[in-house]
Amino acid sequence: MKTIKGYPRKNGTYGVRNHVIVINTVGELAGITNRLADLVPGVVPVVQQGGTSQFPEDAMQTIRTIKGTVGHPNVNAALVLGMGENDFANQIASELNEEHCKVKSLVLNSGTTLDKIFSEGSQWLKEAYEESLLDVRVDIPITELTIGLECGGSDAWSGITANPAIGVCSDLIVEAGATSILAETTEAIGAEHILARRATNNDVAKQFLTIVKNYEQRILDTGEDIRSANPTPGNMVGGLTTLEEKSLGCIKKGGNSVLQQVLKYAEKPATKGFVFMDTPGYDVESVAGLAAGGAQIVLFSTGKGSPTGSPIVPVIKVGTNPKLYEIMSEHIDVNAGTIVEGKNSLQDVGEEIYNLVFDVANGEKTKAENHRNQEFAIWRLAQSI
Repeated sequence: MKTIKGYPRKNGTYGVRNHVIVINTVGELAGITNRLADLVPGVVPVVQQGGTSQFPEDAMQTIRTIKGTVGHPNVNAALVLGMGENDFANQIASELNEEHCKVKSLVLNSGTTLDKIFSEGSQWLKEAYEESLLDVRVDIPITELTIGLECGGSDAWSGITANPAIGVCSDLIVEAGATSILAETTEAIGAEHILARRATNNDVAKQFLTIVKNYEQRILDTGEDIRSANPTPGNMVGGLTTLEEKSLGCIKKGGNSVLQQVLKYAEKPATKGFVFMDTPGYDVESVAGLAAGGAQIVLFSTGKGSPTGSPIVPVIKVGTNPKLYEIMSEHIDVNAGTIVEGKNSLQDVGEEIYNLVFDVANGEKTKAENHRNQEFAIWRLAQSI
């Protein structure tokens, strides 16, 4: 069995990175979060703007996403910053400590001043970071790996080069006994029936069709029609002409494997193999959901050159055409445009991505990591109260 080099965690998971992070539960602490990270070089700030004045469905989603981020296998230790008497920072820390994750919470309230937050927080982060440097990678089976599949800024070549090449890689991952998560519910609209036919049973097919239908209905309830809004103006500039053309290309990232499970946003898979996560098409929120759901690496196709990254998971960019790679090679890891030029086949590029997944899992940095592209946002379902 193939192996990768990863960091073993006390809860039985394995990370391909060893981050120490500081994250805020409410947007009011965004600046404080960045300042704390600045005090301890090497610490990664994970900054989000929500968490306050939310409907219950959004509060639950925010908690699930932050908990999945803090308890992620790529995270060695995490400081969670909260504010107010009813903040959920302490709850997250308590639950994750019981799961053998290294987490501390600090809550700004009448009994905890900003001075104490900075003093106690920076000291804890410094000690945690120094301890993380002592960790070493060990051989772990490929079956412990989970990858996420994402796209951002599709063009006419996306469904011909990058997306199906990622699909080849996804199938290889699944064949090896690991897990692959396809995201972006909006990107399946118009081709949902095709993906549903690949479900392992009728229940999974029904769950998938239901999340697509519900997503489209929520948009219709606002007075908008996603079927007329897609392709987007950027997609059309790139050469896409119809919703079906875009969606057929997008679902090719999932290869040809059997669909085993349908996940909520930021939910962890309960099975190995190919699964689907309910996420928006907005790549920053979708990548955050994939990461919170346990993906240690994300494969990201782009026809427009999106530089989106993640604070905690390596994002491998796959460019769709040779011109894009020529212009934005500093942001793109794999040039699927060689398929257009006739230099490589889909299988060749898919295997190239697959081999790069191993290299990145073993420590090689992606272009997004080198540029410190660390975007993070949580999908909102309702308006703020």
